[in-house]
Amino acid sequence: MKESAASLNFIEHIIEEDLANGFPQEKLRFRFPPEPNGYLHIGHAASICLNFGLGEKYNAPVNLRFDDTNPAKEEQEYVDAIKRDIAWLGFKWANECYSSDYFQQLYDWAVQLIKEDKAYVDQQSSEEIAAQKGTPTSEGTPSPFRNRPIAESLDLFERMKNGEFPAGSYLLRAKINMASPNMHMRDPILYRIVNAAHHRTGTNWCIYPMYDWAHGQSDYIEQVSHSLCTLEFKSHRELYDWYLDQIYDSSLLRPKQREFARRNLSFTVMSKRKLLELVQKKIVAGWDDPRMPTISGLRRRGYTPESIRKFSDVSGISKRDNVTDVSLLEFCIREDLNKRATRVMAVLDPVKLVITNYPEGKTEMLSMENNPEDPNSGTHEVPFSRELYIEREDFKEDGGKKFFRLSLGNEVRLKSAYIIKAESVVKDKDGNILEIHCIYDPESRSGSGTEASMRKVKGTLHWVSIEHAIKAEVREYDRLFLDEAPDSHEDKNFLDFVNPESLRVIKEAYLEPYLSNATLDDKYQFQRLGYFTLDLDSKNDRLIFNKTVGLKDTWAKQNQQVAPQAQKAAPAPSNQGKRKALNEIQQISKKLTNFSGEKLESAKSSILELAGEVSYDELEPLFNTAAKKVGTRIGVMLTLGVLLKKGQARNEAINGFIEAALADDNEVLKEEAEKVNSL
Repeated sequence: MKESAASLNFIEHIIEEDLANGFPQEKLRFRFPPEPNGYLHIGHAASICLNFGLGEKYNAPVNLRFDDTNPAKEEQEYVDAIKRDIAWLGFKWANECYSSDYFQQLYDWAVQLIKEDKAYVDQQSSEEIAAQKGTPTSEGTPSPFRNRPIAESLDLFERMKNGEFPAGSYLLRAKINMASPNMHMRDPILYRIVNAAHHRTGTNWCIYPMYDWAHGQSDYIEQVSHSLCTLEFKSHRELYDWYLDQIYDSSLLRPKQREFARRNLSFTVMSKRKLLELVQKKIVAGWDDPRMPTISGLRRRGYTPESIRKFSDVSGISKRDNVTDVSLLEFCIREDLNKRATRVMAVLDPVKLVITNYPEGKTEMLSMENNPEDPNSGTHEVPFSRELYIEREDFKEDGGKKFFRLSLGNEVRLKSAYIIKAESVVKDKDGNILEIHCIYDPESRSGSGTEASMRKVKGTLHWVSIEHAIKAEVREYDRLFLDEAPDSHEDKNFLDFVNPESLRVIKEAYLEPYLSNATLDDKYQFQRLGYFTLDLDSKNDRLIFNKTVGLKDTWAKQNQQVAPQAQKAAPAPSNQGKRKALNEIQQISKKLTNFSGEKLESAKSSILELAGEVSYDELEPLFNTAAKKVGTRIGVMLTLGVLLKKGQARNEAINGFIEAALADDNEVLKEEAEKVNSL
């Protein structure tokens, strides 16, 4: 029985429609095409889960294809990391492919284009070519080499391949249409000279295809039915199809490109270039630093494949760019670890507790439930003795009525053990507490069935036996950035928002001895502290645990927001914040024509700050704002500028809105339109 239409994402709707129109299901084929110039991050997980998920759903093969067309930035290390991450997520690819496998075929097709007078060798600089391309509202200027004789272009192209020329001296360009409203169609570059060894082909090639040329042709060679790309490639689709038109054989399957929104996550950056900068400047320890949004970093931090796949499923596939709150990702890992993590006890900031009426030298083994969420998880034993460690923050001499942990004269229960009462403290000369002296009720042992064991007390504390505890290093990780969108500020570098408290290292934590046998695959809940996992740096004589996530969303509390973790089900992404941002922009914009000087600049700054929370689909309807509402049009223009800087592609609606503003009498609107038009 097929899923209901409502449960399908829009990509699945496209595929279902194709199947309904007669496309053979056995010809469905997908691919995941990363460039090996960095490690995969949580944003890539959306594409991985989409493509491989479709393969699983339709029993169709999915290729892993490395688009390795830029040897200056690509390395085998990245290839290996990408394969490792995809396999860890639980997906299997049908074929391992490389665009470099097709270099000869791509070259032969390029030669064919030259022979058909559809490509030519240009020898202008990239700056000259860019200047000649024109603007979306003005035609480009043809290259002076556009009509170079075919024989001459063929000769130069072969010599480019043979390494006779330095980088930047010649380019091969497709001859399409310098007047096209789509800037990508204005004689795009097919090949450039790169004097760098390729990680697979070595120095066999001196010229390398541009991504647009390699992308669609590789899909065609592999007979990919649905080429799924992120939204920035939507404006490239016309070029994708033009290239295919030049080589298409009607007896073969023709790929179809369709686009979906990339996944952005709050409180982090998703640009590989910026992630590489974090690594190179040693702000993090490497690509797999547990603070990084990379899949390898999340794995090292203790995230599970299931939690990341759940996050991708809950986040959904969208037609427009948006930002997913990191709390949703944290919700998914909490929900998963709650079901699988073994409950243990660890004390990170210890203070000594002495049970004065407990026999000296006695040790008894207490039973601890491994996981109350899993009835089949079993139990393990924990040693109990006269001298224990508890958390320093769990004791106050005078706690008051709202303090439900240990204080003088009050009772608490020690987890899975006895009820104790604090009677006195021992301090050093500076007044710091060295020891807490307590008495225990011998009849109150948990699970003993005695009347005393049933007695209710308000607090329960975790603890470890000093005699039996093992020492370990604990690394508590927090969000790497303090700002929700660290790379959205025009006047500041994203590094300005690095959280100086993103890593706290506790050199001597005390753990129950059960953890001495921990492995990298084990997941633990340190009672009342959070979820933890063993780190790769651990040795037999030096255990190191990473904090994956806390038991509660403390950031939500800090920001006075409702934590999604408080809900029974995972929260759905909401657009309320974006709607609010757009409404605020409209309210500010209405007053713009009444402002000048500092007031005007301040209002514009406010709009620019809010613009990062607005999507293009929300903004486009305002392009039709009445001409007399100049303030609103200025606000829309400012917001549009931010979207274009973030990667929004130009289209006819955008070009028309800019053209109308350039012809307007209002100087402020015209000035902002000129800025936007130059982007």
